[in-house]
Amino acid sequence: MTSETLTTPPTQALTRTWSAVLFDLDGTIVDSASDITASLAHMFAELGLPVPSDDELRAFVGPPLLDSLRMTAGFTDADAWEALNVYRDHYGRHVLRSPVFPGVAGVLERLHAAGVPVALATSKPESMARKVLDHAGLSRYFTVIAGASDDEERSTKADVVAEALRRLHEAGVNTEHAVMVGDRGYDTLGALANGVPTILVEWGYGSPAEAGDALAVVHSTDQLRNLLLG
Repeated sequence: MTSETLTTPPTQALTRTWSAVLFDLDGTIVDSASDITASLAHMFAELGLPVPSDDELRAFVGPPLLDSLRMTAGFTDADAWEALNVYRDHYGRHVLRSPVFPGVAGVLERLHAAGVPVALATSKPESMARKVLDHAGLSRYFTVIAGASDDEERSTKADVVAEALRRLHEAGVNTEHAVMVGDRGYDTLGALANGVPTILVEWGYGSPAEAGDALAVVHSTDQLRNLLLG
């Protein structure tokens, strides 16, 4: 999203007290697009297929990859799984290179200090997501780390958000007034399926067309912090 697409946060969002905050990972906490697209390019080349353009590869960043390989790239189920394994093998060796977006660690630290429970809800495999947070020194701020299962049985954003909410509830967290922070329309739709509103961040990989169902769109971590903590 560009700065021109910034929407003014609704008044109710500015005054609301959130009982829990769920965060997406790629495009929200870490700037992983270049590493993901590099592994996707390797995957297509390794399979002897034409490598899509940078813009086409970038469209794969965010949604569950297995679904994108089927629906966007037209792979059969068997071919999609083969491709996914090639991708994961390559990306797994580079996953820790992705930097944290400036200011995001500070937001997480402030939420933690204020006693606001924080959960990760990502379509990235959970084991891989945990490594990213551990490497960045951010795991200590999260009450729950939820991601896709390795077998992709849990992969849609709606399912991942539901799992994060379930684990928060099990930990004794009130999830009645939870909010999602993400960068793509997939985050908004997955959260809304669970009755959770979404704040989208402009520094991620979404487009203006994806912001329609969001509660608010922010262009800076200062704005995000103010929406979450007042």
